[in-house]
Amino acid sequence: MKRLLIAVMVALPFAASAATGDLKGSCSMKADKLTKKTELEKMAKVKPDEAKSIAMKAAGGTAISKGGIETEDGCLVYAYHVKNSSGKGQTEVFVDAGNGTVLKKEMEGALRTAAEKPVDKTKEIAGRTKEVVTGEPSTNQSAKK
Repeated sequence: MKRLLIAVMVALPFAASAATGDLKGSCSMKADKLTKKTELEKMAKVKPDEAKSIAMKAAGGTAISKGGIETEDGCLVYAYHVKNSSGKGQTEVFVDAGNGTVLKKEMEGALRTAAEKPVDKTKEIAGRTKEVVTGEPSTNQSAKK
């Protein structure tokens, strides 16, 4: 039973993201998944503070828990996790880095938020390792917590 629960917790974020569809064709800027964060930041026409403001308004939340610039389905976007005003769950908002439009919003309940914590921790460790190996600072927002 314990193994089944762990398997579900690990698979849940991936299954949920696969079920929501992709952004292809709806964004103004394309980017390769392997492009460095520093290059993505240079490409973006919308600044991070502006994107955060757009995400907060779109989600109607209280605070941003994590996020930043990234490549999602070949699109250059800012993805922010905005805490819901109820305190339970969050909304992930994808903002086009080229023109500032909201491309997609995904509601995430408390269960999915909890399921993503191990993934976030893994990304944090990977970011620190990258800093040590390459000397390039990590821009992963969850690593700054």
